Amino acid sequence: MNRRSLVDALIVLAVVALFAVPLLLDGGTSEYGGTDATVTQELEADGYTPWFDSLFSPAGEVESGLFALQAAIGGGALGYVLGRLRGRRLAQDAGTAAP
Repeated sequence: MNRRSLVDALIVLAVVALFAVPLLLDGGTSEYGGTDATVTQELEADGYTPWFDSLFSPAGEVESGLFALQAAIGGGALGYVLGRLRGRRLAQDAGTAAP
């Protein structure tokens, strides 16, 4: 095992520990909820009423599927742009290296 592989393994282990240690120390006593739900509860407790209702309220599974689709489209667009930029740079490097 060379030095680079060891460093990579230690970094992966550190990232896993960053997520695992708080969950293990908690012991399952905390309720992890999103900030949207927390803010909604606090606003409703203060007497706030929304101005209008949503036009489309999908079920939980559909909502998470739409969110995953949105993330996939964004990831694909980001990958495409980064690939094009890298290809442009490689083409420029190949053009300058040719005699």
